[in-house]
Amino acid sequence: MLAVENLEVRYGGITALRRVSIEVGKGETVLLVGANGAGKSSLINAVIGLVPAKAGTIRFAGEDIGILSADRRARAGMGYSPEGRRVFPTMSVADNVLTGAHGRGKKAQKEAWDWLSGVFPMLEERAAQPAGQLSGGQQQIVAFARAMSSFPDLLLLDEPFLGLAPVWIARISDAIRQMQARGTTILMTEQMARPALKLATRGYIMRGGEVRRSGTVAEIRDLALAEEYL
Repeated sequence: MLAVENLEVRYGGITALRRVSIEVGKGETVLLVGANGAGKSSLINAVIGLVPAKAGTIRFAGEDIGILSADRRARAGMGYSPEGRRVFPTMSVADNVLTGAHGRGKKAQKEAWDWLSGVFPMLEERAAQPAGQLSGGQQQIVAFARAMSSFPDLLLLDEPFLGLAPVWIARISDAIRQMQARGTTILMTEQMARPALKLATRGYIMRGGEVRRSGTVAEIRDLALAEEYL
C-alpha cells in the first residue's frame, strides 16, 4: 500500500529525515514510535505532501506520488489527522467533519456522517456547535472523524492520543479498531506507546531522523516502552 525508500527531508539547514525507508502493507496498522524531534511528524507530512522530499521516493498503491500535491494525494485515497486537534473553530462540528468528504456527493457524505455519529455519538449531540467551543478531547474526536469521513484507503494519524484523558484514548482506540475492521490501512505516530502498541501490527523506532529498529509489536515492545522513547 505504502512504500517509502531512502527519504530525506530538510528544513533550511536542518535535516529532519535521513534515508528513511518504511513499508505499510494493505490492511496493516503500522506504528512510528519516538520522542519529540525523532522525525515522526516529518515522515507523515512528507507522505501526505505537506513538506517536500529532498531525496527518496514515496509510492502509494504502486504509484510514485512524489510530484502530487497534498489535495491530489487525498483524492487518491489518503486521509490525514494532524497532531494538535486542528479544527476550524468557527465552523460547526458537522461542517468540520464533512470537509473531509468534500466532493464525494451528498449521499456519500450522509453515509459518512451516519456511520461516524454511530461511532462518536458526541458528533450528533454537538453537530451545530462551533468546534472551537469543544473541549480538547472533543476537538480531537472531530479532527479524527474528519480524517475518516472519506473512508480512505490509507489513514495517517499523527499523535492521536496526545494530551488526552484515558476516556478519550479509549474512544479513539475503539474507532481505530472499527476502521481496521473496514480494511483500512493505518500509519500512525505516537509517543504514548502503550495504547498504540495494542492497535499496531508492526512498528518502527525512530530517533534523530532515522529508523533505528523495526519489527513486529512483540519485537519492538521493550524499546517502544523504554523511557527514552516516551
